[in-house]
Amino acid sequence: MTKLRLAIVGAGPAGIYAADILLKAERKFDVSIDLFEQLPAPYGLVRYGVAPDHPRIKGIVNALRDVLDRGDIRLFGNVRFGEDVTIDDLKKHYNAVIFATGAIRDTELDIPGIDAIASYGAADYVSWFDGHPDVPREWPLDAASVGVLGNGNVALDVARMLAKHAEDLLVTEVPENVYEGLKASEVTDVHVFGRRGPAQVKFTPLELRELGELRDVDMVVYDEDFDYDEASKDAVASNKQVMVIDRVLQSWRKRDSVNNAGGTASRRLHLHFWARPVEVRTDEAGRVAALVYERTRPDGQGGAVGTGEMREVPLQALYRAIGYFGSPLPGVPFDKKHGVIPNREGQVLAKDSNQQMTGIYATGWIKRGPVGLIGHTKSDAMETVRHIINDQGSWWHPEDPSEEAIPALLRERGVKWTDLDGWHRLDEHEVALGAPHERARVKVVPRDEMVRVSRGE
Repeated sequence: MTKLRLAIVGAGPAGIYAADILLKAERKFDVSIDLFEQLPAPYGLVRYGVAPDHPRIKGIVNALRDVLDRGDIRLFGNVRFGEDVTIDDLKKHYNAVIFATGAIRDTELDIPGIDAIASYGAADYVSWFDGHPDVPREWPLDAASVGVLGNGNVALDVARMLAKHAEDLLVTEVPENVYEGLKASEVTDVHVFGRRGPAQVKFTPLELRELGELRDVDMVVYDEDFDYDEASKDAVASNKQVMVIDRVLQSWRKRDSVNNAGGTASRRLHLHFWARPVEVRTDEAGRVAALVYERTRPDGQGGAVGTGEMREVPLQALYRAIGYFGSPLPGVPFDKKHGVIPNREGQVLAKDSNQQMTGIYATGWIKRGPVGLIGHTKSDAMETVRHIINDQGSWWHPEDPSEEAIPALLRERGVKWTDLDGWHRLDEHEVALGAPHERARVKVVPRDEMVRVSRGE
């Protein structure tokens, strides 16, 4: 019987779902799958892109764990594609590869002053508070008034993790350095800016509702933002999600804190709608001093147009959370404009000719851009896997498809890789660190320590 030796680069939800779907699919050949992950631990954005106070979303880890723990997928962690293994290595040892590397950079925003000191990409802040091993341990939280650009779930995550009191995170797996950093934060006001109105936001009702439940944080909304046009009224009436969001926001309008009147909390979280960022003003030292935005209005079709009215909000720091963007991979085609690997239903296309490149596939955000929730990667993976099965006639013909080849190659190159047993060791170690403090876990942050614990050294 023919055997498919498949490499998957990226051990987040997209890569693990693809492996699981292929192993369960109806096919006329055996399958052997190796997962490559640049970090010492698996699970990608579920571990390093979801705020630590989101245990419900973290529950996805349990489903991913079940897939890996079956024992029919090998994991090679702490292996960097393009450095430790290359596309030529994969061609030599596998029939095909799926790239599932996600999108972890911030989309750029081209407005004057956006590169000022204390102007940050949300992805970097998220990586810091999630204990990503490849970002600095410290994060500057010396600003009293902070702005967040965006009206999606990442923007709300960032705003919540700026406004929330550090001690309220102790029940989570927040890393120790992050807790200490947040405890020293000087934030008093967090301003969230969105280009369109309350009926056009991209976040989910659950995320929004959680904001209003923060201890000692007043929610501030502005009555002028709720003069709905017909398109907004229709959205509220016809879409259950929009209806719930509207209900939550309308309930906040009735609170004492609305329009800055009568709030009693030590911190405030302001939501500004109909606000298009125009310029970041800076002080003499080149640091963020204010955000200038243009007041927008509904265009009648659910969008927004400018009114010409400019407003200014004093700030000392700014975070842009307007979307993630993919990163290029050595030896693999890349669409710089959209931040994805060019593909047709997951079949990777040559950049110049648009012809299918045999043996190379993509799934997840690197395939279609950073849209949709984690669960959407399942249907994404199904489409890609279907093509791999049907493309059997054009698979690569590897020189050495043996299972021993990759460990031998990594040893020869001095790569300290981690495997599934190593992840279990690290997992148990983190849980044990949290136990004396009645915490779910305390994440190990330094890469070398993660590797040492995983390898039992």
